[in-house]
Amino acid sequence: MDDIEWLSIYKKDLQRYSLEQLRYISAEGVWSLGQMYDHVIVVAHEYLDMIDTCAIQNEEQRLGKTEFAESMFQNKAFPPIKIRLPDELNTPPRNPESKEETMDRLNQLLQRLKDLRETVDEVNPHYKAKHDGFGWLNAREWYDLVGMHSRHHLRQKHELEQTLRTNA
Repeated sequence: MDDIEWLSIYKKDLQRYSLEQLRYISAEGVWSLGQMYDHVIVVAHEYLDMIDTCAIQNEEQRLGKTEFAESMFQNKAFPPIKIRLPDELNTPPRNPESKEETMDRLNQLLQRLKDLRETVDEVNPHYKAKHDGFGWLNAREWYDLVGMHSRHHLRQKHELEQTLRTNA
């Protein structure tokens, strides 16, 4: 799967859901599909913002990724486990107002990814920004992290779709 192919999966599948399905929460503490979409989009933009942070650095950072992150980047994927943030960092994402709003947000993300794909490798690889869990990442790594994070949530999306089928 190339760096943005995952986005076409999210966009295509969005068309299959009704707004009610997107907003359906099966149990306390479980996100709806819409909340998962919101999370993927918000985090992608946060990671892409870090590319801008790297680009404006004027001092090289010699520190690198954590051991966990090194493994992730070698595998080009998050491990196939559920990751739960501490409660204070785990505010539930918002449910969408409409499918159109979510599609617009996906299209905006797609455009931003395409724009940055052309310039991300021009940023000095020693200009980095810190991720609290993964250590110091350069612009290319932040860009790649968007895809890894979004592909990781495809597993969650599949689980949520299964819940919809069993509760329909």
